[in-house]
Amino acid sequence: MASSAKHICTFCNESGISKAAVTWCIECEIFFCRECEKPHRRSTHNTMPSQDYDELPKFVQEISSKCKDHKRTFELYCSSHDCPCCVQCVTNKHQKCQDMKPLLDFIKDVKVSESVRIYKQDLKDVNENLVKAIDYLNTRISTINTQKTEALEQIRFTRRSIDDYLNKIEQTILDDLDSKHSELKLNMGSFVKQMEQRLVKIEQIQSEYTKMTQYATNLQTYVALGEIAKTTSEAATYITGLKESGNLFSEKNLELNISPSIQSIEKDVKSFGDITINTNSSTLLIKTGRKNEALCIPKMDLIKTSRLKRLTIPKNMTFLDIRACLILPDGRVVILDYNKKQLLLFKNDGFFIRAVVTFEGDPFDACLVEKNTVAVLLGSANQTALVDVEKNTIFQRIELSHYSYGIASDGKNLIISSDGKNLGMSCESYQITKVNLHDMSQIILDGVKELNYIALFQGNIYGTNSSENTVCCYESTGKHVWTFKHQHIVKPGGLSLDNNGFVYLASQKNDSIVIVSPDGKTCKTILSEANGIKSPWAIDINRETRMMVVSSYISDDESNVFYEYDTAFVYKI
Repeated sequence: MASSAKHICTFCNESGISKAAVTWCIECEIFFCRECEKPHRRSTHNTMPSQDYDELPKFVQEISSKCKDHKRTFELYCSSHDCPCCVQCVTNKHQKCQDMKPLLDFIKDVKVSESVRIYKQDLKDVNENLVKAIDYLNTRISTINTQKTEALEQIRFTRRSIDDYLNKIEQTILDDLDSKHSELKLNMGSFVKQMEQRLVKIEQIQSEYTKMTQYATNLQTYVALGEIAKTTSEAATYITGLKESGNLFSEKNLELNISPSIQSIEKDVKSFGDITINTNSSTLLIKTGRKNEALCIPKMDLIKTSRLKRLTIPKNMTFLDIRACLILPDGRVVILDYNKKQLLLFKNDGFFIRAVVTFEGDPFDACLVEKNTVAVLLGSANQTALVDVEKNTIFQRIELSHYSYGIASDGKNLIISSDGKNLGMSCESYQITKVNLHDMSQIILDGVKELNYIALFQGNIYGTNSSENTVCCYESTGKHVWTFKHQHIVKPGGLSLDNNGFVYLASQKNDSIVIVSPDGKTCKTILSEANGIKSPWAIDINRETRMMVVSSYISDDESNVFYEYDTAFVYKI
């Protein structure tokens, strides 16, 4: 549907007349001008001013009550595909869908439903998360800008420090070079002076030697030769002394030896350093969003059950005390019998197949871990046994530090509730254990008050307290969310949850199955003694198939012999 600041009357437009619309009929989904609106006022349809219609989000304006493909009004709702359907849609696309219900049942009172509050809160949470995330990232950008400036200053400071140090040691070696050069030069210069003085005397004698031999008398010549001999001998002795002392014939050179550390800088130092991006845990705290769900959570009044079958208990094992009943992914049912301490397997049609395993300890509770793996809690033995239903074996035992009562699993962890009385604890100090199925490590979750049976859904822990007739919800951290108490709930036993977060629990003392709303504010009895339910204790829901199994005490009167025993009923939700 197109929307603009000014709308045209739908009826007038069909007649080729353009008149400004003043009203939008919510149910007819058409615009009216003032004249056309007058006869329409006699209807009970809800209308709104056209300017208010403009305030609706565009995606809302584009939602029609008629099918785009078949131009027919939507009358049904397919729960399997989470979409409205017209009659033609059912014929063409939804022939195999079993969960077709009247659309009116889903949309009636939707504006005052819990869904409006939930999705309003979701929008608020997402908005807050985005604002926090943007602020956080902007702060991080400012932080890394500062980190860059600090790193740049450190690089330059390090460079200046290196330069200063190299300049210092360079000056030291330059000073040493000057010192040693001056020492050698001064030493050799003194010898040069001494030899130059002797050279002058020798050269003078040489220049006068010829005249002496020509004009001197023999006596003069004889005496002069003696003086010459003496002078040359002294010069020769002087030179020999210089040779022997190493001052003349041993060369003293200035030689530079650069430090290997300095020479290795170019070879070994390949970089000034390195820049890395290290990752730390974020300090950003945001609200955890819910998983994607159908547009509207079904109203509690719309939840119905239809009984499919009753388990057929062999007569040689009618005295059962069922502590847990589970629906496997393939539809078979497993029940935990406390009397004979056995895990029993039943077919999809309810007939008995076999006893899977027999336990040595007292089996108090069981839960499905994955496919054919069942965890059985052996309370008095302080153990949990992991059982392969297909292989009829216990393939692992998990030792616990305390007496336990209830167990639940999300496929990755086991959550185990303790019996506070057997532990000698008060309710205020009550704890539950979380077992990591990957490495079998165990941690204690503080803050959870006493729970008997427990269940998990979307990260939250749900549990019943039979002594206080309550059902509770906690976050995975142990933080309390809500506690619900009602006269319909009397000595609650097992519990399970459907896809929408409704809590189904067995109310043993008043022979009923009660549903509690996801917010823990209201409840409704959906099965009672009138439906054949008596003293129920165990319950389980397969969320994929929407199948529910409930234990119940029944009576049979055969050949004037009165039998009472536990069995289980299977329902479709």
